[in-house]
Amino acid sequence: MAGNCLPPVIITGSGRPVLEPNEIECFFLSGVDLLCEDDPSTSFPHLKSGLLILTTYRLLWLPDSAASGGGAAGAVPLAAISHIFSVKKSLRSVFSSPRVRFQVSLSPEGRVEAVGSRSVVVTVVVRGKGDCDAFLAKFWENWRARAWEEAGSGSSNAAAAAATAETATTSSSGGIYSSDGTVRMVGVSGILRKEQEMWESTDRSLQEAFQDLNALMSKAKEMVMLAEKMRLKLLSGSNSQANATNDEEMGSKEEMQDWLLSVGIISPVTKESAGALYHQQLSRQLADFVKTPLEKAGGIINLIDIYCLFNRARGTELISPDDLLQACSLWEKFDVQVVLRKFDSGVMVIQTKSHSDEEVFNKVKMLVMKPDALRSGISASDAARTLGVAPAMAKEHLLSAESKGLLCRDISPDGFRFYINLFLEIDRDDVHLLTIVMLKSPRLVEFKPRRERNYKKRFTVL
Repeated sequence: MAGNCLPPVIITGSGRPVLEPNEIECFFLSGVDLLCEDDPSTSFPHLKSGLLILTTYRLLWLPDSAASGGGAAGAVPLAAISHIFSVKKSLRSVFSSPRVRFQVSLSPEGRVEAVGSRSVVVTVVVRGKGDCDAFLAKFWENWRARAWEEAGSGSSNAAAAAATAETATTSSSGGIYSSDGTVRMVGVSGILRKEQEMWESTDRSLQEAFQDLNALMSKAKEMVMLAEKMRLKLLSGSNSQANATNDEEMGSKEEMQDWLLSVGIISPVTKESAGALYHQQLSRQLADFVKTPLEKAGGIINLIDIYCLFNRARGTELISPDDLLQACSLWEKFDVQVVLRKFDSGVMVIQTKSHSDEEVFNKVKMLVMKPDALRSGISASDAARTLGVAPAMAKEHLLSAESKGLLCRDISPDGFRFYINLFLEIDRDDVHLLTIVMLKSPRLVEFKPRRERNYKKRFTVL
């Protein structure tokens, strides 16, 4: 088991690894073995045929069983790698699987750690299809960049700054002058001035980011972190001032939080990083992404809306409609909680597996049985308010209910109006032939309705 030696990796329901803050996926390799060349008695496991993901912080190994939500997944921190060996080309290497060798540090207990008492050599055997040379180049680049140190120093600097600010506030709360002799900002005016300076700094960052495409890509990571900080501040502010704000202000804050949540995906799957596994990994990432929009949309959402939300979250790494459709079609092969559905009208939607049409039909039936609806019917807007979905989606539900025989449709200049189908309550076995007999000379008349020429009724009339 990978967990005996390697740090564990948390897997989402779609089989995607949960990344650390600011961690970015850089390369994917399928059909990879991780083998230890040293004494077999070492605790380092021999991992067979899995997916290897290179990130800026770690080497992630996911077994095939992890794709369905189970199995043991492990990680090798890049900080624990002490040396990467160069690949030696030989005649033997032409006829064997590509290999990449590196040295990792182990603790006395045999676990992979950044500072260890001994080291072992680990071999990456690529048995699947993949560019091993490109992987090795990216492996060297990420290991030398040491991005995990920058993340650690950034968090420690932020904590130190917060502690310094708190200490300075408590130690000098009795005076109006700061340590450098300037007037301290106090009271309401001081708070407003601080807020103004913060927004001016944010505005400068946004102007820098949107000057050109290169600046946007270089500032993308900073923008995502800034958006997350602003979202957390809004959340804390809404909790602490819930009693002092009205409904309009709360609605604007929730809308702002939705905008900030869709600013960007820190590590979008790209063709450059995933290679042949692009659509497979894109499908898994999309399955994780649609959970929040589906919860807000009542369990079903239009495919076009997901395309816009997903591309906006990916920033500059846009995908085509064909890529989105192919990623959704792969959900049938994975054990995920979302499916792609196509209505009879051709509209394509994404819905959760727990979404029930019978539950929707019951809500629609209760709506059309109301006294006002029995007289004038219901529209797609009326159903949308009841079901909590968009009017276009509510119309599809009404048309589906009509195809099941639950509703009848009336088309007028005002649009579609739907009524309860009362014809289902008519018992066909209780229909009888009506004969009227009078005393005077009878004559037989044959009645043929215009719409049903094959149906005949015979009446005896005078």
